[in-house]
Amino acid sequence: MTRGLSRLVVLLAGLWLGTAPAAQAGSFSDWAAIVVAGDWRAHNGGPTETFDNARRDVAQALERVGFQRDNLRQFSVRPERYRDSRPAKSDLEAIYASMSDLTARTSGGCLLYVTSHGDPSGVLVDERVLPPRVLGTMVDRTCGERPTVVVISACFSGVFVPALAAPNRMVLTAARRDRSSFGCGEADKYPYFDDCFLQSAPRARDFAGLGRAVQACVADREQKEGMKPPSEPQLWVGPALRPLLPLYAFAPTPAAPARTLSTGP
Repeated sequence: MTRGLSRLVVLLAGLWLGTAPAAQAGSFSDWAAIVVAGDWRAHNGGPTETFDNARRDVAQALERVGFQRDNLRQFSVRPERYRDSRPAKSDLEAIYASMSDLTARTSGGCLLYVTSHGDPSGVLVDERVLPPRVLGTMVDRTCGERPTVVVISACFSGVFVPALAAPNRMVLTAARRDRSSFGCGEADKYPYFDDCFLQSAPRARDFAGLGRAVQACVADREQKEGMKPPSEPQLWVGPALRPLLPLYAFAPTPAAPARTLSTGP
């Protein structure tokens, strides 16, 4: 492809999405972002801080790459324990209402990040399972045709790709539709996938590069830990968003400082 044709493709994609100026600015300042911890239990049923640690630190990582705190909301199953980050209660209706509110007062893209347990029917949000079809409808009605990034960190989360795939979206999941992911024990700080997201974000240039880095990081971690079968995180990028993602460059940021395990207020 010639340089002139490449520029034309980028311009047409930006005009199609109605977001070319924001993309060229390389800014996420007018993006709506939601980060959800959907459970507080480990795989054995005991308590764990893994999901809330990931929720808190993913939100901070997004701020470091250019998202604005006023346009970013966090949700936790036990919000009363986390006065520092002040999340709201993880509830499907509240999450949808927040998505609606944020997209009504922003004009950029959308990001939704969920970390929790999952099964082939969907991802757990408190005591309810959020199915792919329902999440697809929520994103359709709020984010619409805006550039949209959806990240699902859960076992079997590849089931969300068909329901969420659209020309203007990127979907990154922690596992194939028929595979488990790892790292949600009582003693884990983060699930493996979330840990790789946090490790890779400071070195990534954009979301496409971040997705590939997370895939490689998870594969390497699972091999070192002897986890089988491999989870095989899934990355899908829509054809209209693909040429735009390099224009949405992350703000330069140093590596995040080490965090201690949070156990409450």
